[in-house]
Amino acid sequence: MGQHSGGRAAMNVGRWRLASLLGVGIIALGLLLAMFGAPPWSDENGGGGSGAPGVYGDPSPPPGHPDAQVGWGFTHTRSSADEGEDAARDRAAKLLSATRLPQNQHIMGWGADNPEPSPGKYDFDALDKRVETVRKSGGTPVITLCCAPDWMKDGGRAGSTDWSALEEAPSPRHFQDFAELAGKVARRYPEVRHFLVWNEMKGFYDDASQRWDASSYTRLYNLVHAELKKADKDNLVGGPYAVMDSVAKSSHNASKVRGPWGALDQRSLDAVSYWNKHKKGADFAVVDGSSYTSDDRQLPDEFAATDKLAAVTRWVRGETRLPVWWAEWYVEVPDAKDERDGWSERHRAAVQASALMALARSGAAAGFYWNPQNDGASCAGCLWRSTRLRDGGTPLPMLRLLSRFSREFPPGTHFTRVPVAKNDAPNVRVLADKDAVLVVNTLPRAIEARVDGRTFAMKGHEVKWLNR
Repeated sequence: MGQHSGGRAAMNVGRWRLASLLGVGIIALGLLLAMFGAPPWSDENGGGGSGAPGVYGDPSPPPGHPDAQVGWGFTHTRSSADEGEDAARDRAAKLLSATRLPQNQHIMGWGADNPEPSPGKYDFDALDKRVETVRKSGGTPVITLCCAPDWMKDGGRAGSTDWSALEEAPSPRHFQDFAELAGKVARRYPEVRHFLVWNEMKGFYDDASQRWDASSYTRLYNLVHAELKKADKDNLVGGPYAVMDSVAKSSHNASKVRGPWGALDQRSLDAVSYWNKHKKGADFAVVDGSSYTSDDRQLPDEFAATDKLAAVTRWVRGETRLPVWWAEWYVEVPDAKDERDGWSERHRAAVQASALMALARSGAAAGFYWNPQNDGASCAGCLWRSTRLRDGGTPLPMLRLLSRFSREFPPGTHFTRVPVAKNDAPNVRVLADKDAVLVVNTLPRAIEARVDGRTFAMKGHEVKWLNR
């Protein structure tokens, strides 16, 4: 998880008012607004500043009903393309505009400040900045409704932000307050039609029973869902954003959903099932997880372990009958500091390509790569070099992989069988449609592979695209 940036003071802005009604046309407009209300993207509630929850900027709400199959994109984290050196920001902006990837942003944390430090007092500056970055890129904007202001939590104080308590859930008496904040966020950015409710069920784990408190989460979810649909009936809403852990098959928490990679944790399945049974509505189901087990084992190896992601997708889709979104996924075991930088970029890209293959082949409707952007010259797995660097904003291997995969294999792609030489089959992973073939060398050494009737050399852990 990324770290949060520092707070900003809220700006006071004047409410927009009609100074006078001049002429018959303006009088008629006033009567229409009085009878039917302002359009959802109007500025009647406070202008574009951060001190009031009115609509931000000049949005262009998309026409028609949005699609739940948004495809492969990424999540903005603590440091992203909206800060740093001007030239580096410009380069990053051109990258994002060229790829037009779906982009996700949280409302508090991971680059956004406390949106409501005190009841009714708003600070949307940082969130506005992130939404503007997505808006200018032309990518599909997605908002994760997490986390909650301190005053909504047990023991929290209005007017202050304890970032060490970011992952605490709001107390039940403030569930409706959080839902109303979600509604204000939805009205502020009317071009955003896709919303994830909360993040990894943070704060909803019952330590006493050693299980997820799916009941409390679902109460919060239902209130948020209602407010989002009230803001715009075409808003698409998903949950429960559950962590789909896997364990050893011998574990007492092991479920019957299993494979060479281990077994899914029954507690995670129970949380999804409870939410699915008691939700008041949903347009897609959200999960996240890693290819490795809860005790950090990659079974039987780091490439075959990614098959777990496909198993999760199939189970969730069967259980909920909803499109399945992956809010996050991880393939490299973190170290004690939660850093994942033990592999070379080529190795990492190869395993990530295998993960994307598993997600696409299993029919996932969306996947958001957690961009581990930091401020330094070295950033393992980042999509672009930090824009805080004078020469930053240039693409890195993961962006090339993600953008090409998004372009070649969007959700709904009809995949075809690919002939692979018998001797090569254990060493390569392949995905293809009628136009393109993606081949991954799972070995750290060079090989000569014969795939789709062609013979070619591959470097260790190379990712290769072929045109058909």
